[in-house]
Amino acid sequence: MAEHLIRQIILSTEDLDASIEFYEKLGYSLKFRDGAHYAQLDGGPVALALATSVDHPLPGKTVVAIKSDDPDQDAKDIEALGGAVVKGPYDDAHERRTVAYDNQGNGLVFYKSLGR
Repeated sequence: MAEHLIRQIILSTEDLDASIEFYEKLGYSLKFRDGAHYAQLDGGPVALALATSVDHPLPGKTVVAIKSDDPDQDAKDIEALGGAVVKGPYDDAHERRTVAYDNQGNGLVFYKSLGR
């Protein structure tokens, strides 16, 4: 099996500015923002990410983002263990990804930086 580190919890939003404001008022600080579709807040060892349907791997769902050394193997493992691959493995602008559901329907995205 691939090595895995939980790095983010991704929440859905359709109003990124309002969501950032909400979480900043709860005490989270903005780490970075990618346009009007994605932002990451400092949540300590695990970041809190906010994404619109443009950048969210499973819009409308809460997704655990897991840094992996082999998203291709993760796709095989997920299916062998009774989960379902929704998309992938594939390359986006920055990462190799596999988007999946676990065997109970929880959203997961396994990713590895492409170093771009």
